[in-house]
Amino acid sequence: MIQQAGLVAVVGGLTLITLSNMHELRRLGGYPMPRRLPTVSILVPARNEEGNIGACLRSLLAQEYPHYEVIALDDNSEDRTGAILAGLAAEHPRLTVLQGRPLPAGWLGKNWACHQLAERARGELLLFTDADTRHHPRALADAVAALEAEQADLLTAFPQQETGSWAERLMVPGMIWTFFLFMPLRLAYRSPRPGLSVTCGQFMLFRRSAYKAIGGHKAVRQDVVEDMMLGRRIKEQGLRWRVLDGCPRVRCRMYHGLREALDGFGKNLFAGFRYNISAYVLGWLFATVLVLEPLLVLALWWAGVPLAGFSPALAATAVGAMLLLVGISYPRFRFPAYLALIYPLTLLICIGIAAYSLGLALTGRSYWKGRQIGRPRIRWW
Repeated sequence: MIQQAGLVAVVGGLTLITLSNMHELRRLGGYPMPRRLPTVSILVPARNEEGNIGACLRSLLAQEYPHYEVIALDDNSEDRTGAILAGLAAEHPRLTVLQGRPLPAGWLGKNWACHQLAERARGELLLFTDADTRHHPRALADAVAALEAEQADLLTAFPQQETGSWAERLMVPGMIWTFFLFMPLRLAYRSPRPGLSVTCGQFMLFRRSAYKAIGGHKAVRQDVVEDMMLGRRIKEQGLRWRVLDGCPRVRCRMYHGLREALDGFGKNLFAGFRYNISAYVLGWLFATVLVLEPLLVLALWWAGVPLAGFSPALAATAVGAMLLLVGISYPRFRFPAYLALIYPLTLLICIGIAAYSLGLALTGRSYWKGRQIGRPRIRWW
């Protein structure tokens, strides 16, 4: 029962973190406009994005903001991305299209593309966003207002994640949910520790001076989770980082179906732990026990199996608290509330993806956008 009481206490602590984050996590659109509106360069890397790039750029070219440019880079696409970009550039003088240079040794593709975009940018602020995002006409103005009001050097926002298949509905919410659980924003904003940060590469607004101070994408050229590393470098330099809820100003459907979701999360999940096997395995083992043990106790009690040393009441308390946790988090990020009822299935799927991600890294078989990422340097501790 001591272990069960400990689990209940942990879930209670996570509930307090979630409730605190609900208060701390402000939305885009909740800040007054500043008197001065700096110029912004919106930078969009695109590789094999023929299904996304047109809608993304049209939404960016319709921003209600006076001083901005849009620069898109065709990262040696093998589909119609280049042709779509050329057509849009002919229609919109505000849009500049770059042809990506060959990928040099020692760089990952997206990082190299973003580096080239930053070299060409002229704005005082740099907004990096992905080709699968869609932006409300007020998104840029609201982001600049938030950056100025928070006096931030890096402002990042979680877009509203759209899911079109059951595979996405079962995977994506669980990954976003972990942010609410394990990142206490009140502490993260006050702590200088770089690890207490979370940055979403789908929407990153930098002051140019800060981006240069941390070395830009060149400093993270081999990092798979370059967005997280950029956020950590901001804190390492004593600069100011802030995260916002981008719903509904920015929307994104980052994966289409099971295969893309597996490849995407498989590429990122172990990398988010800096390829540290011990921390990774222990972290996922802890999550497994936290979520599944109370359910197993209740199932055995219901089946009439003797439970020496285990309390069904404590198990029911832990399950109820977990339902409250998920029920709070999912609607905040615009996920259907009914998905909270199947959170154990979501966790089991996430555990499977975690194992898959570890396997990809150990064998060096991770690919993204047709490029092999290769075997990273694995750490045991």
